[in-house]
Amino acid sequence: MSEFIKTNCPRDCYDGCGIVVEKREHGRYRVLGDPDHPVSRGKLCSKCAVAYNGVWQDGNARLQFPLKRVGRKGSNDFVRISWDEALATVASRMGAAITEHGPQSILHTHYSGTLSLIGYLFPNRLFNHLGASEVDPDSICNAAGHSAWTLLYGSSIQGFDPRTARDARCILVWGANPSHSAPHAHEHWLAETPAKVVVVDPLRTETAAAADLHLQPRPGTDAALAFSLLHCLKRNGRFDDAFIANHTIGIDDIELDIECATPAWGEAQTGVPAADIIAAAELYGAGPSLLWCGQGLQRQATGGNIMRAIGLLPALTGNVGKPGAGFYYLNVTPLFTGVDLGWLGGAQLARGESPKVSHMELAARLEAPEFKVFFSWNTNPLASAPEQTRLRAALNRKDLFMVVSDLFMTDSARHADIILPAASFLEYDDLTFSYFHLTMGAQAKVSEPLGDALPNAEIFRRLARALNLDEPALFESDRALIDTMMAQMQLGYDFDELKRRGHFTVGDEPVVWYTDHKFDTPSGRIEIASEQAQAMGLPRAPRPWADTPPPDGFFRLLTPASKWLMNDSYANDPHIIARSGPAALHLNPSDAVCIGVREGATVTVGNDTGELRLVARLDESVLPGTVLSYKGRWPSLEGSHMNVNFIHPARAADMGASTSVHSTLVRVARA
Repeated sequence: MSEFIKTNCPRDCYDGCGIVVEKREHGRYRVLGDPDHPVSRGKLCSKCAVAYNGVWQDGNARLQFPLKRVGRKGSNDFVRISWDEALATVASRMGAAITEHGPQSILHTHYSGTLSLIGYLFPNRLFNHLGASEVDPDSICNAAGHSAWTLLYGSSIQGFDPRTARDARCILVWGANPSHSAPHAHEHWLAETPAKVVVVDPLRTETAAAADLHLQPRPGTDAALAFSLLHCLKRNGRFDDAFIANHTIGIDDIELDIECATPAWGEAQTGVPAADIIAAAELYGAGPSLLWCGQGLQRQATGGNIMRAIGLLPALTGNVGKPGAGFYYLNVTPLFTGVDLGWLGGAQLARGESPKVSHMELAARLEAPEFKVFFSWNTNPLASAPEQTRLRAALNRKDLFMVVSDLFMTDSARHADIILPAASFLEYDDLTFSYFHLTMGAQAKVSEPLGDALPNAEIFRRLARALNLDEPALFESDRALIDTMMAQMQLGYDFDELKRRGHFTVGDEPVVWYTDHKFDTPSGRIEIASEQAQAMGLPRAPRPWADTPPPDGFFRLLTPASKWLMNDSYANDPHIIARSGPAALHLNPSDAVCIGVREGATVTVGNDTGELRLVARLDESVLPGTVLSYKGRWPSLEGSHMNVNFIHPARAADMGASTSVHSTLVRVARA
């Protein structure tokens, strides 16, 4: 006999799929899509379907017991120890650091290894209570975009409700690739919409190929393209003058730039044919229109300016506050249901502002003796951070004690002094959410954790006890936390009923935000020109900038999301390794001819930060002057023991001390 249990996927993905687990009497359980879920519709994406039924259930791959390093750092030489010994060791080193150097000498880094709410946020309670330093999570991903749209609109975490696509005449997807990062949105939401779909992407992705119109600008020219679209929209009479007058400030600062950004100028700046710019403006201008800005878009040197420029499209056409209109970067769905995320993460426990470190300065800061304990949980910085060679050298400091909590022996875990084994999402109860669709779900415990692994929250509860702390908030049980969140959401039923249902959607009808045209900016209006920006040393208003093409001998390197990997999750699954193939560099055939490279040849790719070897793939979807290598591979599983982040310099973008990874320049040559 089999038992079927509903749960939900907590991965860092737009979709937020529903799951049904078939629990069998003998052998592994089967992880399937929930046929009753509006996103998954009975089918998981290929990457989750493989990993959840593969390495996620492999006891030989999972970390099952606490480990202590006995060899050199990075050597994978550990011995098994008890939880008591592991936590006592960690507590002793943390306590000594606090006593001798202050709590700020403890640096913790975390991100989106799981996005189930308790697993993602509760551990922050301990570090907030201690007053530890924190690596700013979003600086590795999307901080520039958040900063930009907060300046413009007052918020970056309240986008359009995808259900309102039924009222839209155009959907503009700019710098997002749903075919890799939101497979169900690509397969269902975009494919089924009656709206015209326009995609702006320097790569001809599957989503771009399926669109009604694809604009393929040179990387780094997005702001110029936005201004050229605005020129056409104004010329076509598509500016909403009443909306601009009543609900924006600063139009005077950009009027001349818009006037000058003709389609011919736009083509010269971006490489997009003037006719396509005109056509895109006609489709978007017909309205109502939706704008989806991807997180990869703003990972550029001027990513903040790019986001401010693109954000002008809905502001100047009045595509705000009505069905079928809006602008989207992220939807933090739990906030719309009443969940107090600050409470869950322990904001009330913080002793002042926690010291912050950007991922872009992580290697440099760890080289110095200011930090004595480095605690990594829910993330794998030795796969995802820039300047990997420098970072690894910094982590080899003899006076730096490193702790890693994870499910697998990642590259980061290999460098730890103590490893704490974490439970998977199938091994404890929690709540999940989508940051695109307005859905939330139950994460239901399907089985006991493998070995002695523990859920994230329980690990940090036990560590708090080992530190002899007595703050009650550090010891709340998972069930108490869930019951509080269920009460905050006022659903009218308890968690057991949510587990039976699987999920819920916010509201019966599509939500339309900003109907009152009030924005959380200093003026209460959309701030095209911003005194806050000026005080930050930024231009008062967005600028129509375009990066120059790479100098002779260089290519612009893009490292987007892979079809098979979830950031660097799943990179250790044997089936996914086989399907991904060897690490590759995709380049336009015309560039391959120029440097004398054939399909399948080995090429060296590098710059002043580092060099690695990749397999050449000739790819017409990549623009000349641009090369591509998909992110997410684990260095320890590569023959070279390197991934693409060994050649990424730690250069911050213009806003948010955020990554500018897609502005990396490299040389390419035959190996």
